[in-house]
Amino acid sequence: MGVFRNSPRESPRRKRSSSTTLQHLFNLESNKGSSNNECYNGLVTNKQEDEEIISLVSHCTTTIFTFVDDDSESPSAQEAKRVKLLRLLSIIKSLKGELPVHVVTSLVTMISANLFRPLPPSCNNNVHHPAPAEESEDLASSLSPLWSHLQPIYDILIRLLISMEPKSHHCRLIIDHQFLLSLLDLFQSEDLRERESLKNVYHRIYSKFTFYRTFMRKSMNDVLLHYAFEAEKHSGIGELLEIWGSIINGFTVPLKEEHKLFLMRVLIPLHKTKGMMVYHRQLAYCVSQFVQKEPMLGGLVIRGILRYWPITNCHKQILLISELEELVENISPDHYRRLALPLCTQVTRCLNSWNSQVAERALYLWNNEIFVKMATSAIEDVFPVVVEGMKKNMKWHWSSSVKQLTENVKKMLEEMDPTLYDKCLQEIGHKDFVSRQEEAKRKARWARVELQAAMNININHHQHHEDILQPQLHYIVVSH
Repeated sequence: MGVFRNSPRESPRRKRSSSTTLQHLFNLESNKGSSNNECYNGLVTNKQEDEEIISLVSHCTTTIFTFVDDDSESPSAQEAKRVKLLRLLSIIKSLKGELPVHVVTSLVTMISANLFRPLPPSCNNNVHHPAPAEESEDLASSLSPLWSHLQPIYDILIRLLISMEPKSHHCRLIIDHQFLLSLLDLFQSEDLRERESLKNVYHRIYSKFTFYRTFMRKSMNDVLLHYAFEAEKHSGIGELLEIWGSIINGFTVPLKEEHKLFLMRVLIPLHKTKGMMVYHRQLAYCVSQFVQKEPMLGGLVIRGILRYWPITNCHKQILLISELEELVENISPDHYRRLALPLCTQVTRCLNSWNSQVAERALYLWNNEIFVKMATSAIEDVFPVVVEGMKKNMKWHWSSSVKQLTENVKKMLEEMDPTLYDKCLQEIGHKDFVSRQEEAKRKARWARVELQAAMNININHHQHHEDILQPQLHYIVVSH
């Protein structure tokens, strides 16, 4: 008790002084905030930062570099713009919430002025799949020197899209149809880095601004159709198909008629282009997504691919065989019997190919249990075609590895139905006998034709000789 009684007490005057000081400091801080900050749509923005953003945006909008060998563009000025763009990106990243409308408008103007530019002529026709050495050289030649400026601009655009509120009535005025079409045109850029950034931007717009989805799908369809049926020259088909793959993944079942038409009228014809090897991975993913959602579409898809089957491009044939194998695993079993004959006929043509890689890939297809199950669903129709193809390989093919694989498949078919296999061999033997007879008859007919032609030549020559001698004899008689 004595301790508490003798402990010092805080004086009331000192306590009031401390309270007054805290209140005074709070008022000073409040006044400072009200004088230097303004509130826009719930976002407190510093006036100095706002003015700095406008200044940076103004400079980056009016100062455009092409990075060509020109004395008018100094490296120091190019570096200064890059630093300003990075500073602008840093400020935008530090802000939270939605930006003021006038700032967003000026940013979109700056972005449009820098991004929407005429692209240089293409140096790659995009019609073949380059070898690894060629690929590295093509990649180095296609990198744009503008990327040091374009990269921060794309990052600014991403941050801008994140901060924008889709329900805002200013959104449609800032991001309009023309802006989206201009972005779509940039997918023709040969710089892979720019196309990757464009893919992220375009997909984010599709995900966030739902009222633009129909327009964006139609715009992408127009680009793909133009490529498939007219130009066959576009660098960004793979990126566009990646966006489509994500969109298709979100489709609900049952699929709308609009989406099924897109599959048949756009995706399937993309298998016929010369540059299919470049984007086949993305294309196959899109197609498989459709078949996984509705297995009944598998029959239409497989028949469509068979309709566009390449004749001389071996690399495309290998890719398509792999795609068909994946589709067979997802199609409805109700389609097995109807697809067995056309599919096995094409596979047999491939295993008879003189290209050993194509032949081996077609033969490996017989290791797939589901493919074998589909083939056996119409075994009476399929066996004659396949057995004949096996016999041709064993007799004529130059590759020993292909012959060995053919022998393995041949044994499997024999064990599957020995009676039917022997029957097919007999029919093939009979066809060969008939074919040899027809060949002998054809040669005999040609021999008769050649003999008759030779006789006609001799008769014509004799007649011509008589026609020459007749005037000479008449001249001798008259002279005598």
